[in-house]
Amino acid sequence: MSEAQYGLEPEFPVEFLVEGTAVSHQSDNAKAKNEWKERVRVASQRSLPEGHWLTYARVAVTIYYFPAIQMEGDLDNIVKLFLDAMNEHIYSDDSQVDRIVVQKFEPGRLFEFVLPTVILERAMRGPKPVTYVRVSTNPFEELA
Repeated sequence: MSEAQYGLEPEFPVEFLVEGTAVSHQSDNAKAKNEWKERVRVASQRSLPEGHWLTYARVAVTIYYFPAIQMEGDLDNIVKLFLDAMNEHIYSDDSQVDRIVVQKFEPGRLFEFVLPTVILERAMRGPKPVTYVRVSTNPFEELA
């Protein structure tokens, strides 16, 4: 039996929301970076079963950022802190990440998802800023 059959590995995909303005890994403020990583970790823990084990499988990570105002800085600079926060928590090492999808959805720009999940719908309709995160053990999945 696999770890997932015993209930030790989280059931994938794992989805969660992180409230607040995403922090850049290039920030000089080490405290802000550590606080952001902890915020991501706590948000993800709420979506995981108690006592879960991390996965050793290959994973795909989707990060959709919904800022309250036009984003300052580069989108790629927020990715590393998300990946670091999930390292040794959801997956064993970020070298397992085969695919990263990251996109920002700034106010006033039209976008539409076909059949969004309940968690993604919350991100789209709820207060901003917020980031939707999805971790899947299918690196080839395509989200609509």
